[in-house]
Amino acid sequence: MDHGKLGDVVVGAAGDVAGGVVDPKAGLGRLRSVVSLRGVVTLAVGALLGYLASRSIRRS
Repeated sequence: MDHGKLGDVVVGAAGDVAGGVVDPKAGLGRLRSVVSLRGVVTLAVGALLGYLASRSIRRS
């Protein structure tokens, strides 16, 4: 990914977060339009795997 495009993505995400703080109803609508079920499941599985990996490292 081009560094210029990465910066645009970061700035856009920060703007969306700030807009969500100012107008939570519009922010939730924007979030629902972007997030898919597959994305939520992927995020949940990743969080679970990260949790299990950190527990196994801590026990060692």
